[in-house]
Amino acid sequence: GFTNWNKRDFNQFIKANEKWGRDDIENIAREVEGKTPEEVIEYSAVFWERCNELQDIEKIMAQIERGEARIQRRISIKKALDTKIGRYKAPFHQLRISYGTNKGKNYTEEEDRFLICMLHKLGFDKENVYDELRQCIRNSPQFRFDWFLKSRTAMELQRRCNTLITLIERENMELEEKEKAEKKKRGPKPSLTQKRKLDGTPDGRGRKKKLKL
Repeated sequence: GFTNWNKRDFNQFIKANEKWGRDDIENIAREVEGKTPEEVIEYSAVFWERCNELQDIEKIMAQIERGEARIQRRISIKKALDTKIGRYKAPFHQLRISYGTNKGKNYTEEEDRFLICMLHKLGFDKENVYDELRQCIRNSPQFRFDWFLKSRTAMELQRRCNTLITLIERENMELEEKEKAEKKKRGPKPSLTQKRKLDGTPDGRGRKKKLKL
């Protein structure tokens, strides 16, 4: 048994699993105060082996899985933003948003472009990122007279960015499906053996091999 682990240690361990995901033992170990990494690793192994014996395991698992779902969501948002930004040489000038029918009347494309590019630059999952984004807007000469954007709260900016992220994810998915469909249409590239058969030449380059004398 782990007699030197009290309720507080247990709660810290569960919270750390929720925050980092059950596989990130390195960060979990850092979060449990007063325990060495070795102690946490040992405790974790026994916990996952015997957790079904706990009375409120369903509640605990739901808590950990909610955290892990948030981690996965962050990963997929980061990937979506990286993909979108990666399509442009100068995203702050060139980036376009595929609005469909969701343009909305309040924000201009120039404002949206800045929000997405700056969010990506700052790191969208950074703590207080929307307060930082708000500060960047206020410091930007580009929006010196844009009272609408300058007067948005961090919460309003977050809501707008969430809408834009959804649009970007949808656009990425549509482009991916389009690429897949085009690849399917083209069919697989013929292998060298097939090429040889097609053009009747031994090296598949459309000409007979010359004999070396």
